[in-house]
Amino acid sequence: MEKALPPCPVATDWKALYRAAICETNRSVTSQRVAEAERAALARERELFYGGGTLEEKEALEDALYGLRALKHSWQYAEVA
Repeated sequence: MEKALPPCPVATDWKALYRAAICETNRSVTSQRVAEAERAALARERELFYGGGTLEEKEALEDALYGLRALKHSWQYAEVA
């Protein structure tokens, strides 16, 4: 039987980092906040892959990663316009 990995402190705080990223209004730090949130969400996703977590958290992670990618993608169009 495999043991579940202990949660990474950064990965367990992915929700707070996500909120900080999407609520950031200072454009000079937005990309840094998004990158931090994305790293934490991906780390938590890896932990959940090996077991644990709830379906709700897995869905919330997918939604958060989708939102972060959409935000990054929107910057590309904002820079072109």
